Amino acid sequence: MASIPSRAGTPDTARNAQVGGSRADTRSMDIFSVVGIVLALVSLLGGTVLKGAGLASLWSPAAFVIVIVGTMAAILLQTPMAVFKRALAIAGWAFRPPVTDRQALVEQMLEWSNSSRRQGLLWLESQVEAQDDPFVRKGLQMLVDGVEPEAIRHMLEIEMDGEEHTDLAATKVFEGMGIYAPTLGIVGAVLGLMAVMQNLADPSKLGPGIAAAFTATVYGIASANLLFLPLASKLKSVIARRSGERQLVIEGLIAIAQGENPRNIESRLAGFLH
Repeated sequence: MASIPSRAGTPDTARNAQVGGSRADTRSMDIFSVVGIVLALVSLLGGTVLKGAGLASLWSPAAFVIVIVGTMAAILLQTPMAVFKRALAIAGWAFRPPVTDRQALVEQMLEWSNSSRRQGLLWLESQVEAQDDPFVRKGLQMLVDGVEPEAIRHMLEIEMDGEEHTDLAATKVFEGMGIYAPTLGIVGAVLGLMAVMQNLADPSKLGPGIAAAFTATVYGIASANLLFLPLASKLKSVIARRSGERQLVIEGLIAIAQGENPRNIESRLAGFLH
């Protein structure tokens, strides 16, 4: 949210609006995601060292090409360009999710309700351009224009569902990577063993050759289970929370349009704060 109007007549209107905007636009680091990535690296690298294989055994250009490049090739073949671009755009949400202060949203709805009851819905027109979120701006503009409450709900829910559908389709990009990578790891292992079979006459090459063959399997399984699939799940949870906040906005605007008492609005929106 861009602003939270303070109670009429208080001298802190501008300051409170700025505070509300900064709270709504803040992106905080998801420490669990950061810790998860660190622990994933520790488990893989530390396990390799503790098993006595050595970190050098994890590096294999051939395995990288087969598994990582191959996974990207499969995803690009499967995914429309718009969906792939959206996946890249929201990938960062796993570490810095868009943050909205739900309590601030509720307070803003109550402020709008109080002011509109005193001064009429047209007073809200001054608040429209102050909103950074296009979704809120659109809903508030419809409220000012006198659109029927059910029409407002219908149009905003269509937009919310469209956003959610687009973002969930983007998460399937990472789910697809999690499916393809292990399979391509097996392909890399088989190709490596085929190369080993061609050198059976030279026993000195068998050990390193077999080890290199299984490196591709490690790449595939580790990337899928330590990165791609967890990333997809985390993004789904962020998207679900974002949709919940959209629903809060819809319910608040509808309540204002229906002229409900601010106390009833507060009770109506309280369920979204859990």
